[in-house]
Amino acid sequence: MMHTDHDGEAAIAALRGATALSLAQPLRTGIPCSPNHPGFRLSLTRRHGDSVRADGGSAAAEMIVTGGHVGTHMDAPAHVSHHGLLHGGVDAQEAQRGGRFSVLGIDTVAPIAGRGVLLDVPRLVHGVDRLDAAHAIGPDELRAAADAAGVTVGAGDTVMVRTGWAQLWDDPVAFLGHESGVPGVTADGAAWLAERGVRATGSDTTAYEHLAPGAGHSLLPAHRVLLVEAGVPIMEMLQLERLSALRTAAFGLVVAPLPIEGGTGSPINPIALVAS
Repeated sequence: MMHTDHDGEAAIAALRGATALSLAQPLRTGIPCSPNHPGFRLSLTRRHGDSVRADGGSAAAEMIVTGGHVGTHMDAPAHVSHHGLLHGGVDAQEAQRGGRFSVLGIDTVAPIAGRGVLLDVPRLVHGVDRLDAAHAIGPDELRAAADAAGVTVGAGDTVMVRTGWAQLWDDPVAFLGHESGVPGVTADGAAWLAERGVRATGSDTTAYEHLAPGAGHSLLPAHRVLLVEAGVPIMEMLQLERLSALRTAAFGLVVAPLPIEGGTGSPINPIALVAS
């Protein structure tokens, strides 16, 4: 299909009237991090004044150490297996030979440019600012949030599920919620989204999942449903508070993982394009 200059002009005009809003948490040493992954570290390897050019110029640079599932990030289908199999029945052991995944890695997840949908469960379903710890979000609450917002979740949508948990970002113990539990989507809730053909889904918590008190990441059934059974990428640790404050349920969305060959996840900076 050939696209004309007029098509490009129309797209640019639509973008001019939108507010670009980052849905990513800041990256810095000490941010909350799942115990299953290495934490984020940044260190200057070169400082201004270490070397000064003949014209007086100087440069600084850093080294960054992080896991693929640290901060706001996306999980690739290769991230989780069930009974030794990845999405599509791929043998996980065989796929990971050589130290990286030959299939289903984060480099195979295409950039997203489409409609985002915010399901603001605490505000729209319960009339509160943040869900209680270990609150389970099933299909009834997802449907209720969509109905209250006046949106229909459809094929190709990227669905963000807000719990309000991002309010705890600066308190890593509370955010990770090992003892208290963490609110999140149940396996049935994940299946409800997958049945509607969503392009991807994400939440503002450490693992997207409903985590029971003291259970940590011992079981991840929503990951099984989304990544293994449906092949739907998951985004975690989103910053959804600013989006919620705008009372916007549907918006333009652009998300691109880093092209890390054979990786199981990647940091992302999702951009919501909200009509002014």
